[in-house]
Amino acid sequence: MTPADLKTLVRTIPDFPKKGIQFRDITTLLGNGRGFAASVEWLADEVRGAEAIAGMEARGFIFGAAVSARLGLPFLPIRKSGKLPCQVIGVDYELEYGLDRLEMDPQSVSDGQQVAIVDDLLATGGTALAATALLRKAGARVSRAAFVIGLPDLGGSKRLADEAVDVRALMEFAGD
Repeated sequence: MTPADLKTLVRTIPDFPKKGIQFRDITTLLGNGRGFAASVEWLADEVRGAEAIAGMEARGFIFGAAVSARLGLPFLPIRKSGKLPCQVIGVDYELEYGLDRLEMDPQSVSDGQQVAIVDDLLATGGTALAATALLRKAGARVSRAAFVIGLPDLGGSKRLADEAVDVRALMEFAGD
């Protein structure tokens, strides 16, 4: 399936979660076996050469773990605060509506390990930037990130590029 074919599998829901937002829903893409497999294959090709794959809770777990399995690489879950039973390191970051925190087990990364980030959507880049900072704090080298959907008008890819992260998106949508 081509990227154009895959883009037709993403449902747009207007005015969610608030008026004026065009929500890009990947549920319909995940529900199409061929489409999901093609998306995972594309993401895997974009991050090939990494030594581990990181994905952010929750949808990043879906794509990141699948890419990790496809490439036979370790998967590094980047969790929301309070979800891990071990000693963690974390970073706080801003969202449109407040603050959030990401955490990880620092022992899951080897010093200097090349880690690629995989997630479903890149908008403003806040979560991906926080994950990059967290992984680097743990000793990883992060220079690549691949997303199913990019929203270039919201500036996330530029913000990641400013942090020396090469960004790839399977498909893009204008606006928000």
